[in-house]
Formats: sequence, C-alpha cells, structure tokens
Amino acid sequence: MTGQHAKPLLIKNVKPMAFGAGDKDVATDILVNGEGKIAAIGPALASDDATVIDGKGAWISPGWVDLHVHIWHGGTDISIRPSECGAERGVTTLVDAGSAGEANFHGFREYIIEPSRERIKAFLNLGSIGLVACNRVAELRDIRDIDLDRILECYAENSEHIVGLKVRASHVITGSWGVTPVKLGKKIAKILKVPMMVHVGEPPALYDEVLEILGPGDVVTHCFNGKSGSSIMEDEDLFNLAERCASEGVRLDIGHGGASFSFKVAEAAIARGLLPHSISTDLHGHSMNFPVWDLATTMSKLLSVGMPFDKVVNAVTHAPAEVIKLDMQNRLSVGARADFTIFDLVDSDLEATDSNGDVSVLKQLFEPRYAVIGGEAVAASRYIPRARKLVRHSHGYSYR
Repeated sequence: MTGQHAKPLLIKNVKPMAFGAGDKDVATDILVNGEGKIAAIGPALASDDATVIDGKGAWISPGWVDLHVHIWHGGTDISIRPSECGAERGVTTLVDAGSAGEANFHGFREYIIEPSRERIKAFLNLGSIGLVACNRVAELRDIRDIDLDRILECYAENSEHIVGLKVRASHVITGSWGVTPVKLGKKIAKILKVPMMVHVGEPPALYDEVLEILGPGDVVTHCFNGKSGSSIMEDEDLFNLAERCASEGVRLDIGHGGASFSFKVAEAAIARGLLPHSISTDLHGHSMNFPVWDLATTMSKLLSVGMPFDKVVNAVTHAPAEVIKLDMQNRLSVGARADFTIFDLVDSDLEATDSNGDVSVLKQLFEPRYAVIGGEAVAASRYIPRARKLVRHSHGYSYR
C-alpha cells in the first residue's frame, strides 16, 4: 500500500494530542504523500488525487503501542495473530513479551515480525523454549533451561527486533527456584545493555524481591494484579517500595491478561498517586475474549478508576515508546513517517470485568477509528468478544 506510486492520504478534521507542547484543542488536516510521509499540516488542505479520511473531530495521537502481547501465532499454544490486536484495533506497534526464546526466535522473526504491517518488537524470553506450551511446560524449571551463550548470540543476530529480556517470576513457572532466574536475567540484561521485563504473580518469587533487583529502565508487568501475596494494596511496605522504585525509574506496566489486573488495586493505587508507566493488554488466546478484549478497552478501564485522560494516552504512546527506544520526536512534522491512531472518547454504559471477576461500568470508552501506518489508513474498532464457551477439564470447568 505504501511506496513510490501509492495514492496520497488526506486526513481531515482531527485534533492532535500527545505530540508535544504545540498541541491545541483545534481540528486540523494532515496530508500524507505516496511515500507515507507527512507532506503538509494545516486547516482546509486539499489534494485532487488523495484518499480522504474524515476524522469528524476525532483525536489523533502518535500510533498506540501495546507493550505486552503474545503474537507468536503457531509457535506457542497461546499466541494470537498480530492482526487480531494490531492496526484493526488502533495499535501500530506491538511488543511481544517473551513468547519466543533463543531456540525459536528465528521463526518468530521470519513468520511474524517481517511480514506484519504493524511494527513488531520483542522481549526475548530468558528460557530457551519461550512459551511453546506456556504453563503446561514451563520455560524456567531449572538452570538447564537457560543458555547464556546462545542468548547473547541470538541478541547479536536480532538486536533490531529485541528490546529486552522477559522473565516470568511466579511459582507456576519457576517452582521453588524463587527469584534466582530474575537475578540471572538481570545479569544478562546488564551485559546486553537492555531492560528486563519481569512478570510478577503467585509467589515465590516475591514482588518485593523482584523490585529490589530491578533498576531504572526495567519493567514490572502485572503491576496492579490482585493475587494473594502479590497485591501492592495488601502490604504497605510493598506499596512504599513500589512507589520508591517507580520514582527511581522502574516502569510499572499494567499487563492486564487473564489473571493480572484488579479494578480495586488500580483504583486504590491511583487514588494514592501511584500511576502505571504504561498500559498494556497481555493479550493472548486465553485472555482476548475474557476479560481483556483489546487495548482500547483496557485504556477505558484505567480511565474509569481515576487515571486522567491525557495520562492514559501517554501510557500507550510516549511511555512504552521510551521503553523500546522508539523515537517520538517531531512525529507530527513535515517529512516524518505517518504513524497515527485516530480515536474518539464516547459516553458509554459498558460492563467490563477485571481479572478477578469484579465488574465495573465504563462511563467513557476509547473508540479507535483508524490506524495510519505510512500511507495506509486501516479502519479500526474495539474488539467485540465472541460468546464464551464452557470447557470441561480433568480438574473441572473453565471458560474459553
């Protein structure tokens, strides 16, 4: 769609936000040339041969970034396709959070990253096999699951795609190994000079222990989970530690997922002034239909528990871009490559559910209208979940 001979794209009547100090609550037009670069910005632009998109007064921001998804479709048993959570949901950059390890990253690159229209980056799983069989065959059972030399080699071959290391630090994955994989991961991340993203959940390892290991630039995902022993609102010392680490540059990431976001925890933390650095979905095959849906709905959930509108937008643009070192300077200037999300904020009475089963009515919803990637405008909308199916297992029932 993009290229020397593609038609120009004229985006009319949109209000820029999150581009910088020059933002004004005034609608403007943006002309994108056939090479996918901004050719003009201003009111009442015209072009005889352009494809016209009328924003009808909608917001336009830098393209949304989802910092935690699982999109190694076919390579793991939980991953979805990039198209299911990318441009058609208003998201122009997807960051896979450890689906691939060093043993299978080459396949992820060839079959997912390179063909996708969305920009795709990845945290490399510390465990060699990544999430091939997710929780059924854990990737960090003991030291034999980590190959330091091959991790370094994999990064050297794929440094344009890999933005950091991912470690899942909960007993479902590491058993009694505790916090040791986090320490190993941090050592390797230091060698590579990249950040580490750590999943916190059922202890051990303790959320507290993880925070003590992390440093500025690292990411703790599932920051507002409601799991016993891992909720920052059930332990005042842990809350104070999280607050201090956040002030020192540790990034708190939502990573909603099927089991890792609590309305009550998020509302209490935000009321006390502890906001997440980034809002992400942890979308995968077991979380998309219930309870996550997509990034826009997750953003709406954070808005509903008290996070200000502009902070929510920043948490899916500048904040995650900072983590993956995506340049956000002059994104709305002539000559820059077009990378935008066009969206509305609409009144609503949608019932949404967190990972604990608690329900909240969302009074306002982020509604993506278009993702603009170069010269291509992709019509976007929120995901409408299909009916949940009750599945029988040997240990009982669950919804899928």
